[in-house]
Amino acid sequence: MSNRVIIQNAVKRYGDFTALNGVSLDIQEGEFFTLLGPSGCGKTTLLRMIAGFNSIEGGDFYFGEKRINDVPAHKRDIGMVFQNYAIFPHLTVRENVAYGLKARKMPAKEIKPKVDEALELVQISHLADRKPNELSGGQQQRVALARAFVIEPSVLLMDEPLSNLDAKLRVQMRSVIKKLQRRLGITTIYVTHDQEEALTLSDRIAVFNKGFIEQIGTPNEVYNHSKTEFVCNFIGDINRLEGEVAAAMKLNPAQHHFVRLERIRVNRPADENELRLDGMIESREYYGLYIKYYIHVGSQTIKAIEKNDGINIYEPGEKVTVGIHPVDVMSYDAAPDAN
Repeated sequence: MSNRVIIQNAVKRYGDFTALNGVSLDIQEGEFFTLLGPSGCGKTTLLRMIAGFNSIEGGDFYFGEKRINDVPAHKRDIGMVFQNYAIFPHLTVRENVAYGLKARKMPAKEIKPKVDEALELVQISHLADRKPNELSGGQQQRVALARAFVIEPSVLLMDEPLSNLDAKLRVQMRSVIKKLQRRLGITTIYVTHDQEEALTLSDRIAVFNKGFIEQIGTPNEVYNHSKTEFVCNFIGDINRLEGEVAAAMKLNPAQHHFVRLERIRVNRPADENELRLDGMIESREYYGLYIKYYIHVGSQTIKAIEKNDGINIYEPGEKVTVGIHPVDVMSYDAAPDAN
């Protein structure tokens, strides 16, 4: 049975360095919750505290109503998937997946059907008798996933599990993880620095920065309604509106203003209430499904993404019209030390 995970004012220090400073979370039973942020922000530190691998200098950790601060890692009823897979090289795929069940003293006659089901779920039944050195990276990660959830943990912890895979495999494994988590309903806490991964997988996301949480919200909330300038800049690509563009839109000069690339309208019919500006294509990047344009507008370069229809493709040097809706602009008070 899955557990709700509650963290109240978590603190972690390494000597004089404070890695986490009063972090609180309430993760619902069965939720896919992602800890997102740059390297060194505290997300993996928090995951390891939840797992019982790191000491806790302050705060309270609960699984359901049970405080787990002093519960040893092996008694916390968690499954763990690591970045480096951490599967045993001398055991077969089947033996790796069965390992946790044997450690829990499950009767042998009950282990085989559970392992068979797990292998089927991650679609590696045909690899059951192979050793890890005979598997691809994606196959090894499927073994790690099966081993983690076959024990039916109350909480599943995943630490950058896809970072060692190539781009195509990462997309495939995202789909596998999402389907498994939905089917099994296990409370899952996922650590990543990859914004696209977080937006694709999560029910909710906590965006970390220097030991604090900047925002907790759904993928749509953190992307389209970023609460802080850090979140706005960290989640996806962004334009900062300055100079003549900001002046033409009558934006508050005491604030910083940002707009997402897909909100920029290039050579489209005039839309009510939008600001229209003349620009010139500086360069473009071709991605197949869409084209990314760099457009000189006023004294700055604005980036825009347009769907690739195979017809309306603009060349460097070509003059275009850029449309921006004021409602699409996110604004933040400028910090005294902000650049």
